[in-house]
Amino acid sequence: MASFPAVLAGGQTDQAEFTLAPSELDTIAGIVKREAGISLTQAKANLVYARLARRIRALGLTGFSEYCALVSAPEGEAERWEMVAALTTNVTRFFREPHHFEHMRAKLLPDLILHARAGGRVRLWSAACSSGPEPYSMALTILRDMSDAPRHDVKILATDIDPNVLAAAAAGIYDEAALAPVPAALRQAWFEKLPNGAGWRAGKELRRLVSFRQLNLIGAWPMKGTFQAIFCRNVVIYFDASTQERVWSRFMPLLAPGGALYIGHSERVTGDAARFVETDGVTIYRRFNQVRTQ
Repeated sequence: MASFPAVLAGGQTDQAEFTLAPSELDTIAGIVKREAGISLTQAKANLVYARLARRIRALGLTGFSEYCALVSAPEGEAERWEMVAALTTNVTRFFREPHHFEHMRAKLLPDLILHARAGGRVRLWSAACSSGPEPYSMALTILRDMSDAPRHDVKILATDIDPNVLAAAAAGIYDEAALAPVPAALRQAWFEKLPNGAGWRAGKELRRLVSFRQLNLIGAWPMKGTFQAIFCRNVVIYFDASTQERVWSRFMPLLAPGGALYIGHSERVTGDAARFVETDGVTIYRRFNQVRTQ
């Protein structure tokens, strides 16, 4: 089997760069599957090379052989998580797949606002929140119709496996281009303009609604209560079928009756979890108000 050299823009190869052998790709893929549930095939060789060549340079290593030895060793735990973070796709933007936020606003929020103002608990979860646009979009959707939400028991849990993107999300700083999808009125009301044209920062009231925590979707979940809405979009597509079904089944006990699960455009709830939900639009699943028996 051939090894994989560096692939540069336009398809050119850099013969002076490192070489990624199939056996080394297999080692990396095995670790990423075990640690994060992500399935990497030989077709992902160029992506793996591009992402991890940077780590090899940063660590001053000679190549992928030495890097694989490091991440396979007990003392390589910290770098294993750096590797997972490097190979995690963090494509995100404000109000991505806007029909989900429109559904949340029209179908969930009226009852949730009444519930919160009567002293009730409202909890939403952004699983795999990346650098923050998704949970902040959820919060902005709430604030659009409930400007006093920060003074009630309304919280959004935002989790991700990557501590680096979580730090960026918690800081809440975005440039003009990133905030382009945010309506001007919401931007003016809930973001602070930074000096010297440095962008915008999520305001204090907006940040009060969101709590960022590190969490591995195939690891332990410490949450005990239920959520009225869960966003887990364009994540499980990177898992194999059995891992996808396990993740869906773990969501079900945490999704409140009548709650909504929002998933990615190419994803579908499968396996035993499908018994507990019904579709309510494209890639939107509602938990039955009462558990049904077959």
